[in-house]
Amino acid sequence: MAVAEVVVVGSCMTDLVSLTPRLPKAGETIHGHKFFTGFGGKGANQCVQAARLGAKTSMICKVGKDSFGNDYIENFKKNGIPTEFVNQAEDAATGAASIVVNSEVKTLFNPAPALADLNQEFYTHSDIFCCNESEAEILTGIAVGNAEDAGRVGCILLERGCKTVIVTLGPEGCVMVSTKAPTPKHVPAQKVTPVDTTGAGDSFVGALAFYLAYYPQLPLEEMVKRSNCIASISVQTTGTQTSYPYRKSLPQNLF
Repeated sequence: MAVAEVVVVGSCMTDLVSLTPRLPKAGETIHGHKFFTGFGGKGANQCVQAARLGAKTSMICKVGKDSFGNDYIENFKKNGIPTEFVNQAEDAATGAASIVVNSEVKTLFNPAPALADLNQEFYTHSDIFCCNESEAEILTGIAVGNAEDAGRVGCILLERGCKTVIVTLGPEGCVMVSTKAPTPKHVPAQKVTPVDTTGAGDSFVGALAFYLAYYPQLPLEEMVKRSNCIASISVQTTGTQTSYPYRKSLPQNLF
């Protein structure tokens, strides 16, 4: 039996992070107390998280012909991610990040950044359509403030052709709904004290891709619970990819 593989098509970005006591007002200059650069981009984040959990991954993307691009290629190599499909171009492409899993030809689509006029085929061709609150509002025009709102959005997206919809709600976990189980199901996340929530959604999606590829026998709700747990761990450390846990540091009952 062939080894399952997670293939990610998406963006690679270099994070330029400033830590400040508050956001500046328009035209205001304030002092920051820390600055650092890191590896980000929704597609790359998701690929790295899946790889750190033990998935055999591949990344399809573009980076620039510059020091950031060179550094990112090295970062992929350090995370055990093949780079033969990482192209260096003058104008690196950006866009929605999608994860394709070859186990049972499952497709997990994350519409970020979201477009109000998203092509209909993204709904019908996605096995799992996963969006956060703000993306859900852009797609449907419905503000998502709680699990009930997320359920309404999920049902609308099912009507557009989705098979399964997951709407993530940050510290409140997520809501899932599918054609087989049309009643929205709220899957809460464990309560933690967050340090930095940057990239938590990508940690969730990357973990979910891992479970879809390597534990296809698990019920989707169980996959979502475990992905919630991993994302909750990621927010307790500063940074984006630097906060993503490795399999060896996680409770083994997740595997």
